[in-house]
Amino acid sequence: QVQLVESGGGLVQAGGSLRLSCAASERTFSMYAMGWSRQAPGKEREFVAAISWGGGRTYYAESVKGRFTISRDNAKVTVYLQMNSLQPEDTAVYYCNADPRIPTMTSGESRYWGQGTQVTVSS
Repeated sequence: QVQLVESGGGLVQAGGSLRLSCAASERTFSMYAMGWSRQAPGKEREFVAAISWGGGRTYYAESVKGRFTISRDNAKVTVYLQMNSLQPEDTAVYYCNADPRIPTMTSGESRYWGQGTQVTVSS
């Protein structure tokens, strides 16, 4: 019953944009911090972005600052990741995740994880 489902991934050219969505199965996720991490082929999972339960605070990895924007709609229990100016190095599987504490999320130890959505950026 506990489920996070990502959507919106795909193939884009460098410089393009994508918007990822993550829908939660339970209303209680509205009270959790939520965010995104990614894993490229042959690399370790990397924290990308997080947002507090109230939406008032956001956090980003240095590699995506100024290009990615995280937001949430608690009425829909959904979190979004707007990705602009995409580059080939952004190619990865993107995972939605949720946890009561943002520090836990940035360390890659979130309690709940989605199955991931593939983002491929071609040059």
